Amino acid sequence: MKPREVAGGGRAVEVPPERLDGFFARFAERHGGITATETAPFEVRVTAADGASATATVPFGPLPEGSSLAAHALVPRRIALLLVRLGGHSVGIARDGRIEVSRTDRHLVQGRSAAGGWSQQRFARRRAGQARHALQDAAKDAFEVLVPRLSAVDAVVLGGDRRALDELREDRRLAPLFARAEPRVLDVGDPSYAVLEDAAARALSVQVTLRDG
Repeated sequence: MKPREVAGGGRAVEVPPERLDGFFARFAERHGGITATETAPFEVRVTAADGASATATVPFGPLPEGSSLAAHALVPRRIALLLVRLGGHSVGIARDGRIEVSRTDRHLVQGRSAAGGWSQQRFARRRAGQARHALQDAAKDAFEVLVPRLSAVDAVVLGGDRRALDELREDRRLAPLFARAEPRVLDVGDPSYAVLEDAAARALSVQVTLRDG
């Protein structure tokens, strides 16, 4: 995935676990070597000679004492995935980045209308109803596919529209699911099986924020 700008300056990249050691080695080469490494339960930060820094958020934290970030990230895991946007949703269980079981559905939620007056109000009510039904279907599939399998997964990873996910949090049936969700929310397009497959691989990656000196 391409780097993206982050608040406070800098850019974030997703690094697959098997590439972490090489990533940090190249970072050191480009910036004159590493002068400091700070390791915390949920964050590992390295600072280079020219003042540049690379801060990795520990996935599936905390980082076990005595373990390297790469070794921790490479541990095999089974993950529950919940991807939701107003236009659809996809849920699944993935082991080591490969989908084992899934369910995907698409929904018609119309875009905004430029009309005014009563037409605008009728359109807004219709759109709100479509969005409500879409989220109800997403909650139903998450409850049926993911919740019964929570005891067999190591983590829960979310993706999609944050507002849609926040509405699903209000469904008490899904409380056990959201209680185990990772802090990071994957930025994904309209959910489909292909998007779910990509998210299953990305869920295992380590997010590193790079800042210049």
